Amino acid sequence: HFWVEGYEYLRQLEYRFAILRDKYDYLGAEYCTDEEKKLAVLTEFPPLNYCCYPAVPEKYIVPRENPWDVSKEAIELMEELAAECGDVSFAKLLSIYRKHPSKFWAKRLAIMLHRTKHRNIADLLTERLRQASAGYPRRFFGEDVEQRYQKTLEKVKKRQAELEKQGIRAEILREEPFTIARDSLDYKLYLMIWKERKRNRVTEIEEYKL
Repeated sequence: HFWVEGYEYLRQLEYRFAILRDKYDYLGAEYCTDEEKKLAVLTEFPPLNYCCYPAVPEKYIVPRENPWDVSKEAIELMEELAAECGDVSFAKLLSIYRKHPSKFWAKRLAIMLHRTKHRNIADLLTERLRQASAGYPRRFFGEDVEQRYQKTLEKVKKRQAELEKQGIRAEILREEPFTIARDSLDYKLYLMIWKERKRNRVTEIEEYKL
C-alpha cells in the first residue's frame, strides 16, 4: 500500500509523517529534534493523511472521533509554510479551513496540494523531512544484503543520472524491510520520476528489488 496511483508523492509524505509521529509517540520527545517534533503534528492535518489518500485497508485505520478535525499546531505550521512559499490562495483556504474544519474543505486543500501551481509547499515539506532525517543511521542487515544493496543503488543512480541529462527530475526513495522475517528480507529501492504537466503533478514509479 506504499503507493497510491496518481498521488504517489503525497502518499510518501504521509508515510514519512506517520513514521516520524511513531518515533515521537513511542520513543519520546527527548529522542526527537525540535524540527521532528514540529513536523510530527502534520499527522493531524487531514489533507495530508489517510483521510484524503486511503492507502491502508479500513480495518487497519485507528478510528478517530472526527478525523476531519485539524489541530491548531498543524494548521499553524501549514500557514507558516504557505507564507514562506508566498502561496496566497492556499493560505486563504487554510484560514477558511481553520474556521470550518470539515471534509469538504480538507478535500479542497488536498486537491490544491496535487496541483502544479502549489508544488512549492509540497517540495518544502519534502526538504524539511529530508533535513530532519539526515542524521538517521541506515540499518545493517549483513554483508550479503549490503553488497546487493550497493549494487542495486549503483544501478538506480545510473538511471537517475541518465534522466537528469534529459532534464527530468528523479528522486531515490528507500523502503527498508521489517526485521521479523530475516530469512526473506524484501528490500526495495524506488525511483520517483517527475512528469511535467500543466494542471496536476504526476510521477512515475520504478521499483528495484535487491
